[in-house]
Amino acid sequence: MFRRRSATIQREALAMDRAHHLPPGEVGLAADAGFARHTLVVIDFEGLTPAGRSPVPIEVAALALTPEAGELVERWRFQALIRPPADVPVTARDIRQSGITAAMLADAAGPEHVMAALDARLDAPPYRLIAHGASTEATLIAHQAAHCPTLAAVPLLDTVRMARLAYPGLSSHGLDALLSYLRIPIPADRHRAMPDVEATASVLLRILADNAATRRLSSLRELDAAAGRPPKRLPSGRGAQEQLF
Repeated sequence: MFRRRSATIQREALAMDRAHHLPPGEVGLAADAGFARHTLVVIDFEGLTPAGRSPVPIEVAALALTPEAGELVERWRFQALIRPPADVPVTARDIRQSGITAAMLADAAGPEHVMAALDARLDAPPYRLIAHGASTEATLIAHQAAHCPTLAAVPLLDTVRMARLAYPGLSSHGLDALLSYLRIPIPADRHRAMPDVEATASVLLRILADNAATRRLSSLRELDAAAGRPPKRLPSGRGAQEQLF
């Protein structure tokens, strides 16, 4: 879905200098050296929320984009189901939300393997994680930090905060509302991790394009100040089991 749309989106939303007739070296994120050297990793989890316990991830997807000649270019993508602990059931409500069943998770790898595999992809820093409602992703990553120490140390950018700045008149900045407002098709498998990553990436590209026109933000430092979240740290003293799940 993202691959098929990427060329059009890049021409319309990410060729920032050309599409908006900004001369080379003009102010803006496209010309900011700090922004240009970062890889943006759009990330999304699907999870379970057992009563009295930390969130449990059951799926993760990530899409890495790097600035290149005024465009964002896809470098890699990652997608995997994650087997939950045996004592955490997949409820009917969970299935209605994501479509992920216990049978689908039965043969999935555990978080120690999946998160370590994702962490190994982050081998060319620096990075910024991109998520819609990034506090959720920050919490899940923090609880998996033992398995993904590199990922757990990366600052986040929240596309909800970016959208509030870009489109202050909207009554809702939820992902579905933004997709509708920006006339981006809602993916058929909404609430699965990769379709949600692709949808978030599409929203990000549009926000960046609109920012190129309005010049609200001209540097990664300003973007961090407006929409950034630091990596989440768990309170000290928690048990290892709770930190892992």
